[in-house]
Amino acid sequence: MQIFTMGFTQKSAKDFFNLIREHHIEMLIDVRLNNQSQLAGFTKGRDIAFFLKEICNCEYSHEIQFAPTKDILDRYKKEQISWEKYEVEYNELIKRRNVLDIFKTKYLKYDNVLLLCSEPTPECCHRRLLAEALNEELENRIVHI
Repeated sequence: MQIFTMGFTQKSAKDFFNLIREHHIEMLIDVRLNNQSQLAGFTKGRDIAFFLKEICNCEYSHEIQFAPTKDILDRYKKEQISWEKYEVEYNELIKRRNVLDIFKTKYLKYDNVLLLCSEPTPECCHRRLLAEALNEELENRIVHI
């Protein structure tokens, strides 16, 4: 299995869906806390599931338990905690939520999965942390697109 990660911001719909097709993504796992925001554009809620199926023949799942809590995210955005503290808290959270077990139960049947978030780059995004945590156990190839 390959685990891809991608943020949708700073991408046009054309670029976004072309990347999904080019990488043969079979399952897009939305790891955003909120996928209903007006800022989500073409990746909003039910719209993205429709677009993925029609344009890319790709499945969609919104996994809220893979997202950070509102508290962790808000404290980081308000600069009340550092990125290093955010990483520690998020990694502890996904362990408590048994995210690895959830992932293995639901997604191991796919060869190419994509973890979707909004951040344009993976450096300071929980999708990278999630991919790395999954990789520790599953030893997958991680590709940030």
